[in-house]
Amino acid sequence: MTVEKPVEDPSARLDEILAHPSTVVFAGDGEPRRPEEMARRLARIASERGIRADSYSLGGAVADLEDRFARVLGKQSAVFMPTGTLANHLAVRGLCAGRPRAIVLEQSHLYHDSGDCVQRLSGINLVPVAPDRAHFTQEDAREAVARSSGGRVSSPVGALVVESPVRRQRGRVMPFDEMKRVASYCADVGIGTHLDGARLFMMSAATGISPAEYAALFDTVYVSLYKYLGAPFGAILAGSEEFCRDLYHERRMFGGGLPGSALAAALALDGLDGFEERFGQAMSRARALFSDLDTIPGLGVRAYENGSNIFRLELAPGADTRRLVRKLALALVFVSVDESDDSSIHLTVNTSVLRQTSEEIFRAFAGAVDGP
Repeated sequence: MTVEKPVEDPSARLDEILAHPSTVVFAGDGEPRRPEEMARRLARIASERGIRADSYSLGGAVADLEDRFARVLGKQSAVFMPTGTLANHLAVRGLCAGRPRAIVLEQSHLYHDSGDCVQRLSGINLVPVAPDRAHFTQEDAREAVARSSGGRVSSPVGALVVESPVRRQRGRVMPFDEMKRVASYCADVGIGTHLDGARLFMMSAATGISPAEYAALFDTVYVSLYKYLGAPFGAILAGSEEFCRDLYHERRMFGGGLPGSALAAALALDGLDGFEERFGQAMSRARALFSDLDTIPGLGVRAYENGSNIFRLELAPGADTRRLVRKLALALVFVSVDESDDSSIHLTVNTSVLRQTSEEIFRAFAGAVDGP
């Protein structure tokens, strides 16, 4: 694929440029989406295979999506949720079943970014473990359970939540063997387990372990529909038939029984078709490209330990980071700069890396480093 022509002023019409068929965006887990593009996709889907209407997120294309994800994740059942926040909340609420505590990673989305919804709305206290780390261990879980049950007033743990990959830790994943150890311990002591797998497909592409293999370790699992499958909103919460049965009542109680969810479901179904293969190709191409970028003087790409799809771009001391970013944009290659440290650049791999050849992207970086 060849870039049609350089862009004279990328900032002038950034929204259009990000959606250009040759634009590579090393930011975000999915390709940039504009409302106009979503509308075109919906029109195509409606024309080619139709969109069955739902009734307040029940039936129609929503049911088709739930069935599809239950199969992909190897679970008996799945329920559509409007947001990942609600999916995580209802998973913990259901697994705790009256027990007042849930163990979570201190760096997790549920602990830091959900407004204490589990505590405030369901009366379940989150017990954070492994501060500033990308994952916890079975020993961490054992200690947290012992503290909760060993007080003068016992406060039993009803659920344990694993988030992986962890966005606050640059997409690092929990090692599979440690996941198995934690899940086995929880099964032995009767604690329910939930996987916050919003970016589950990123983790699978990085490790070679399928989504179903990961999901098999947990009682419930959540996957995002909008981060990389092209839906405007939505999440899937999957688990046993018993767990998911009538869960839509609680979804509605929390204001999540949205009408018109068939539109989001249709887009997610369309985005799911072939996604694992495309993202696998993107990761393979990116790894080879990053190895080549290491040959450019003054440039290096480093993977994180237990990383997924986020890599660190290293520049020579004193390099003009902003100039590099501007010159890459002229070649329709966009990178993300840390707002708190403009010398820090991270490359997040998504399927937009397939929009140009590796040679074109390599030349863009080489020109950005060497050119005037």
